[in-house]
Amino acid sequence: MDKSRVDSLDCDGDFKVDDNVLLKFPKDTKVISAHRFGVSSWTVTARLHLLLPDGTEERYFLKSALEAHGRTLMEGKFNAMSELYKSAPYLVPKPHSWGRYRDDEPEAYFFLSQYIEMSDQMPDPDQLCEKLARLHRESTSPGGQYGFHVTTCQGRATQFVAWEKDWLVFFIKLLQHVIDVDFELNGAWDELGKAEKRRIQYVIPRVLAALTTEGRRIKPSLIHGDLWEGNIGTAIDGSDVYLFDSAAFYAHNELEVVDWRPYYNKISNKVNLETYLKYQEPSDPKEEWDDRNRLYSIYWNVIYSVNHVAQGKAIRQV
Repeated sequence: MDKSRVDSLDCDGDFKVDDNVLLKFPKDTKVISAHRFGVSSWTVTARLHLLLPDGTEERYFLKSALEAHGRTLMEGKFNAMSELYKSAPYLVPKPHSWGRYRDDEPEAYFFLSQYIEMSDQMPDPDQLCEKLARLHRESTSPGGQYGFHVTTCQGRATQFVAWEKDWLVFFIKLLQHVIDVDFELNGAWDELGKAEKRRIQYVIPRVLAALTTEGRRIKPSLIHGDLWEGNIGTAIDGSDVYLFDSAAFYAHNELEVVDWRPYYNKISNKVNLETYLKYQEPSDPKEEWDDRNRLYSIYWNVIYSVNHVAQGKAIRQV
């Protein structure tokens, strides 16, 4: 991806805009500027300023990644953000398109969305949680199932999101997938393996089956899927909170906010969970809310180890 850093361009900036990116816009669209922008551990990101044939100027955020996994990342990102925008246009920048760069070497893929100038301040809990709760209540899954129509990625890690009608079965498959990847990348650990088998065999069925027994029901809700503070922004004027870099799928809504529990996220402040519960009551049985939250957070901890493979063994010890 270093080929995107150039010393000389027809426009202002240090990022070369691939011809196939411009094909996503009307003919004769011109690039005013293109700059490397933001920080990402496994992708290249840029900010584009374009002049459209009708004289209007628009700004876009571009993300790109290499090879077949890059395709999975960018296709998943576009579809996840598109689904969120369809259900909650007040919550995410408008996605534009995705595709493959023209050059064959290296094979690379991109995702484009509306660019919104944002600050890095922590989001207002009331606005964030009210919007999230609205998304969770109003979104409707196709066929009333859990999952998603394409593979989405949390960080660089793929998620197992094949459609499933039963939440208990879906969550076990979701968790087992990242457990398997974690052991593949970070090596076997007998004690952890035994604990995870007991959890899947006994704990998950006990805790999650209670959601749908004795006449209780839950619905598949669209979730962002990777809601740490790095994927939440506030418009530079301080007005609106936005979410980006989604790993969306349809899930039990309570799975959304468990990323606010792990110690390694700045958003893990109890005020955020308390505020969410103000706008969205816990599912029944309510007295087991914290048990479910702790259980769901295991998924985030395992996938955190997968995404930080260089430190994966140390992270698992913590």
